[in-house]
Amino acid sequence: MENDQFTELVLPYQAPWQWQQFHSHFALRALKGVESLQAKRYSRSFHIDGTDGWFSVAPSAEAPALILRVSPGSEACIPALTQRVRKMFDLDANPALINQHLSADTTLAPLLARNPGLRLPTAFDPFEQAVRAIVGQQVTVKAAVTVTGRLVERLGKPLSGPSTPGVERLFPTAAAIAAADLQGIGMPGKRVETLQNFAREIASGNLQLSMQMGYQALVERLCALPGIGPWTAEYIALRAFGEPDAFPDSDLGLLKAPVWGNDGIKAKQLKLLAEAWRPWRAYAAAHLWENYSGA
Repeated sequence: MENDQFTELVLPYQAPWQWQQFHSHFALRALKGVESLQAKRYSRSFHIDGTDGWFSVAPSAEAPALILRVSPGSEACIPALTQRVRKMFDLDANPALINQHLSADTTLAPLLARNPGLRLPTAFDPFEQAVRAIVGQQVTVKAAVTVTGRLVERLGKPLSGPSTPGVERLFPTAAAIAAADLQGIGMPGKRVETLQNFAREIASGNLQLSMQMGYQALVERLCALPGIGPWTAEYIALRAFGEPDAFPDSDLGLLKAPVWGNDGIKAKQLKLLAEAWRPWRAYAAAHLWENYSGA
């Protein structure tokens, strides 16, 4: 359906699916100027094939679906945009299939019963998520959002097309981050070097941030870069691409989830346990993170 202000589309999914999971995820991570969050709507800017714009999603009250609104003048981007939004909100997952496999694990089974519709919130843009992951090394989510917000303030260009309240800027490009003076940005010097080296590799085309060669190949390419280790690479695969088997086994939230008891679990032990969760380890991680957050 189209009106004078935006194009509107219906994006169905297979229930169950939880709006609150995604709302909570974005409530912790939304970048001022790039993203806007309301009780029943998420909005953000985008740049696709030379076109700037914004989109928003809201849960449908009538059907298991999201209602996608796209800014005027962005009609040519709708096929690509729709595909990316479906990935972002994990609308193509088969929860029954995933839950059947993971519920065979006696530790995970109660978590799955509590949240049967849990999905994988995935970034709209892989480069943006990779930047967030590098910035987020060894710091809290809140601290990472603060620093990434400074990158947006310094380097993010204003939308050239129509804007919507709270969404006025684009996330910085790889070239902009690579060339910037990041003095005083709030990160240790080594992490700044890691970030700018990564951005240079992307901007030059030396590094293709894609899953075309498969999940393991992406992890290996990322780990070959200075300052990027297995946690960062696995987290990028999970959050940037929605890779269903990605698993950052050294993640604090996974190791300290209450389901393991007061002492938590060691990364090596968790890695061994997670072998039985393949090929859905990322969904197991989502349930463990939910358990850790107490949501």
